[in-house]
Amino acid sequence: MTSTDTPLHVLVAHPSADLYGSDRVLLETVQALLEHGHQVAVALPGPGPLVKELTRRGALVEFSPTLVLRRSLLSPTGLLRLAGEGLYGFWRGMRVMRRYRPDVLYVNTVAVPLWPLVGWLYRVPTVAHVHEAERHTPRRLQLATALPLLLADLIVANSRFTADTLAHVLPALRGQARVVYNGVPGPEGPLPARMGLDGGLRVAYVGRLSHRKGADVAVEAVARLRQRGVAATLAIVGTAVPGYEDYEHALRGRVRELGLGEEVLFHGFQPTPWDVLADADAAVVPSRLDESFGNTAVEAVLASRPLVASSVPGLREAAGHYACAQFTAPDDAAALADALERVAVDWERYRAAAADDAADALERHAPHRYRRSIAEVITGTPGAGRRR
Repeated sequence: MTSTDTPLHVLVAHPSADLYGSDRVLLETVQALLEHGHQVAVALPGPGPLVKELTRRGALVEFSPTLVLRRSLLSPTGLLRLAGEGLYGFWRGMRVMRRYRPDVLYVNTVAVPLWPLVGWLYRVPTVAHVHEAERHTPRRLQLATALPLLLADLIVANSRFTADTLAHVLPALRGQARVVYNGVPGPEGPLPARMGLDGGLRVAYVGRLSHRKGADVAVEAVARLRQRGVAATLAIVGTAVPGYEDYEHALRGRVRELGLGEEVLFHGFQPTPWDVLADADAAVVPSRLDESFGNTAVEAVLASRPLVASSVPGLREAAGHYACAQFTAPDDAAALADALERVAVDWERYRAAAADDAADALERHAPHRYRRSIAEVITGTPGAGRRR
């Protein structure tokens, strides 16, 4: 069942307590470890909806504020915050490590760069799971997130594109990452898309509200469809990244400016996307910038809904083999509108393709496959069987 003879004590470090992409993958990882009889404690920077899900599964949760790398920390004032948060986070991380004395440290995402150092100082075998592939970010930020990986005993990447990006940023990491594709749970029972588009095309956007995720591109696309005489509505599910609430305010203002107050509805954060996707005819993932892997794209396919996504490597790697998926140039509202219009015009074909693709996706992205793989990786980390 594992590569060790005794249950392990695994300490997990994670940068948020939300329930978005990497947070949901974390739940699958924790579930995998618990199913294999290991004890799991999760260090989070603060409370949030993830906490309830972790404790419900049987994991311990430790609140341990830590440095979380963000682009905003690269400003002159941000550098002062970075230093302060770094010192405090390092001290708290050392305290957590002393308290739990784990057999393995599992660091989920590169956004918490101090944890590999803490693991190295305590000589605890460390697994770093990389969910980011952002070649567009400033070079110094890319290096700041990649350099701590040199201290890890094992690196996991969520896609080939992520692994290639690591090698691009830091050539010393070339060939060091093991690719394990995300497990993406599907709905209890996907509801077939409706037979006809009475009342117009219902489009869904699920994800963070940020410039890079491109929710505003979806709004502009729906406005263009309506200008063409194609009836369409948009359901937006998600909230802004903390500290970037101005984007959501501007997005709502743009909806009012376009006169789409009744056509574009904001649903806020939802624990799962399935209710909104069940009510939709198609889903969009209009990211402006690179994505390492497209969980939300896969969720649309699992829900048996045609997908229109930006043509970036991670999204293509996640959903490029599905017939119901179309890919358009990033930041191109006209192209997105064209693709959605094709769905509306050829609805019967796209509806049938989505139904077929959902069955394939259920097997391809089955969580049990991910759980088996990630448990083998973590328990097979060099030195993981050594009791602390």
